[in-house]
This record gives sequence, structure tokens and C-alpha cells, in this order.
Amino acid sequence: MKTKSLALASALVCAGLSTAVGAQSIDECKKPLADEYKEVGQTRLRVLFWDVYDAFLYTTDGDFDWSQRKQQRKALLLRYLRDIEAKELVETTSEEWEKLGFNSQEQSQWLDKLSEMWPDIKEDDCILLKETKEGYAAFYQGDKSLGVINSSQFTEQFLAIWLSPGSRFEEERDELVGKQ
Repeated sequence: MKTKSLALASALVCAGLSTAVGAQSIDECKKPLADEYKEVGQTRLRVLFWDVYDAFLYTTDGDFDWSQRKQQRKALLLRYLRDIEAKELVETTSEEWEKLGFNSQEQSQWLDKLSEMWPDIKEDDCILLKETKEGYAAFYQGDKSLGVINSSQFTEQFLAIWLSPGSRFEEERDELVGKQ
């Protein structure tokens, strides 16, 4: 497997090991999806020898096609396998956008909003992004709403980190979108 970002790896080392106090079950994590979403695929992100998270992609019909992404409502569930500070998640989001070549004027506002809404993560915590009918990003932790970013451009750029053919996590992307 190809080597992942050294910056992410060092952030994970700093995060340390965790205990699963107050861990969420996968069923709790999926509560906001109800029965309207079907799983497309899943993957595990490993950086060097650390397991970071399991990712699950859902759509309303259980299929995903990048070229049809604007017509498909999606949900991305990340179940973390270690403690990670919210600040690290936000910084990693910014770095991934930079690697994908995204440069929206609103990015700093979006990152500020993420910093306000995302909690520090403990092992077995989940964060779910559920795309609204308007294309906005509604974030949940279990059945608790963390907030909404009212921008379809944000939703597309955020999901592109995992779903874009340009994602640097190519093998994981293929598993997530059901290609493997």
C-alpha cells in the first residue's frame, strides 16, 4: 500500500491511543439516515501502520457515479478508530482541498464553521455528513445534529476528498464508491 501523508501520520502520533469510553454503535451512527439511504461501499483508511477511520458511503439508490454526483443525494459516515482533535480534522480538510486544487473564497468561513461544530473525536465516535435536498451538508454525531453548512459548493468539495477520481486515497476511494 502506498505511503499516505506524513503530516497526517504525525498528527495521529500526537493524538495518542484512546480508550473506547462512551463508544457509539454503528447503528447509533446511522440513525439520521433512516431507511432512505443504501450503502454503496466502505473502506478503512490506514496511515502507515495506524488505522484512522472506517468510511461508509450511502446514496438513496445504493449506487454512486461521480459524473452524476449532483443528481445523487449522498451521506458519508466516518467511524474513527483513534482519538483525533477537531483542530486536526479541520486542518486535514484544508490540506486535502489544497491537494485537490480547490480555492474557493468561502473556504476560510467553512473551516471556521467546522471548527465551531465538530467535537474532538474519541475512538469509536462517528461523524456523518448527510446531504440535504438543497445539496447542503448536515453533520451529525449519532442522532445529535452538529450543524449545517448551507453551501452545495462546500458539500461537493468536502465529499470530493473521498469521492473524486482525483482523491489521493485512490484504493480507498474505489472501495468506497463500490468499484472493488
